[in-house]
Amino acid sequence: MEKKVFRYQKLMRPRSEHCCVPLCVVSARYNSTVSFHSFPVEEDLRKKWIVQIRRDDFQVNKNTKVCSVHFRPDDFMEEPRLKHLKKGVFPTLFEWNHHQEQPPRLSVWERRERLLTLMWRGLDMIIVQFPKLQLWTWFYMKNEELKRELEDVRKQLEQTKIIHRVGLKRFAGSDEDIRFYTRFATYNHLMAFWELIEPATHRMIRVTNSKVFKEPGNTWALPAIDEFFLFLMHLALGLKQKDLGHRFQVHQTTVSRIVTTWANFLYFVLGSVCIWMPKEKVRAHLPEEFHQFRDTQVILDCTEIHCQTPSSLLLQSEVFSNYKSHCTFKALVGMAPHGAITFVSALYAGSISDRELFKQSGIINLLTPDMAIMVDKGFLIDSLVPCKIHRPVFLTNGKQMSADEVAHTQSVARLRVHVERLIHRVKEHKLFDTVIPLSISGSINQLFTVACLLVNY
Repeated sequence: MEKKVFRYQKLMRPRSEHCCVPLCVVSARYNSTVSFHSFPVEEDLRKKWIVQIRRDDFQVNKNTKVCSVHFRPDDFMEEPRLKHLKKGVFPTLFEWNHHQEQPPRLSVWERRERLLTLMWRGLDMIIVQFPKLQLWTWFYMKNEELKRELEDVRKQLEQTKIIHRVGLKRFAGSDEDIRFYTRFATYNHLMAFWELIEPATHRMIRVTNSKVFKEPGNTWALPAIDEFFLFLMHLALGLKQKDLGHRFQVHQTTVSRIVTTWANFLYFVLGSVCIWMPKEKVRAHLPEEFHQFRDTQVILDCTEIHCQTPSSLLLQSEVFSNYKSHCTFKALVGMAPHGAITFVSALYAGSISDRELFKQSGIINLLTPDMAIMVDKGFLIDSLVPCKIHRPVFLTNGKQMSADEVAHTQSVARLRVHVERLIHRVKEHKLFDTVIPLSISGSINQLFTVACLLVNY
């Protein structure tokens, strides 16, 4: 009778018991299946327990316990309810020797083959039991349903990424957007141009970390076609690099490298195509409006773009244009009578005259005596060219022009206006609407040339 009472008292142990082993959080309050064991009375065995739990200078009292988690299953005596340790055993399973507690064995009731599904109806809980065959059928159907939901979520995520990240695919269905962002007429025009240059992109020389090197195997932040789209947006809209970085979700420095890389790439790829046309092809496509000037090979005019004022007074005097009353870069553009650009010079300082720019541009070497050029009044180049010049008539000594001279001047002015419209198409690239910062002066010549050559496409 006394033995039964003793066991009953152990079953009703205080709920504040906890394990004294470091890193162990087992407590009697939340673990009803775990037993707690006092330190042995034998001095040698007690010291071994203290060494095993790694508690130096540890004071043991009657409330100091070690939980059953730290003992092996064969350390216990076989009893139906209570766990008693065998004589001479000590704890061996701890956090520092990578021991993981095994889950407790299920009871007979829990091991029965059935599924308990909790179904809520308001605040009432109902337990519904399913046979084994229905259980696996339910699992299969639920798994297929979750797969479909996961696939829908993935599609929505991809669509969200496309919407929030600017790329060419986002605007592929709108020719109006393509014209706005790239200046190409339609998406098909843009893709036709991309098919021309795409084979050469594998040999592209990229600019990275202020060094120029060629690594065709690298993986870049954007696909090549999206890099091309970014470059066209920079050219067509004049967007700042930081703005483009936010739109394409890349760093501002990456945008700068992409713009410089593609400006150099297109400058060499498009520049390798000879745009100067033989006189036979020019005359074969000569419009009827040029019936009075059938020998015209090219219509020439100069254009200027504003640039940032340098801090150096010497540089200011070099790039200051008296015509624009601003610091500018100046270039010579030539157009065939049927509308194609056939000549683009490099950019020069704004203080250069039209005559000197014409002389240094290199177009003189392309002219022959059986050709004619059409220019404005400011081009005093009669002594420089070996061919005929169509130019508006000057007033001399205040004399009134004759009827033939008036008609000639009107005819030349009516035809010369086409080159001004062509230059306007070039300047529809909004990058040239703003003042060009000196920070991009190293690549502005490539950017302007590419803008001119893209007009032909």
